[in-house]
Amino acid sequence: MDSQTDDHFNDIIRQAPTIFSEVDYVLDSTPERAILRIQAAYGGVYRIFITELIDTQIRKYRYYVLKKSWISIGFDNSPDPRALRLKYGKIGTEHAGEYIPHLHKDNKTHLELTEEMDVYKFIAWIREHLAQ
Repeated sequence: MDSQTDDHFNDIIRQAPTIFSEVDYVLDSTPERAILRIQAAYGGVYRIFITELIDTQIRKYRYYVLKKSWISIGFDNSPDPRALRLKYGKIGTEHAGEYIPHLHKDNKTHLELTEEMDVYKFIAWIREHLAQ
């Protein structure tokens, strides 16, 4: 992948142990795309999952906070049918596969549309909303 993506992922990898504990990561990179996956702990009760995929076309992401097996919050931009329905009022072929920023709450029982999220905004959200 390009040097900008490498720098971005390396910055996240360097910062993760200063914010989280029990940090484990996998970085998989080819000339066409790069994927970073991080699993970590926060505050003794939360598990953090960070996934970013960057390719020549798009940046896909998933940022999740779990408390035991309960999904407290999850930000992603997947082409979720419920997000499509919220944004367009229906699910149709004209928007199939469209990446829509949204968040899952309460173990994925609630979904809201959001602005585009990045890992730094996610970390800020964690620091603001979760006890350490």
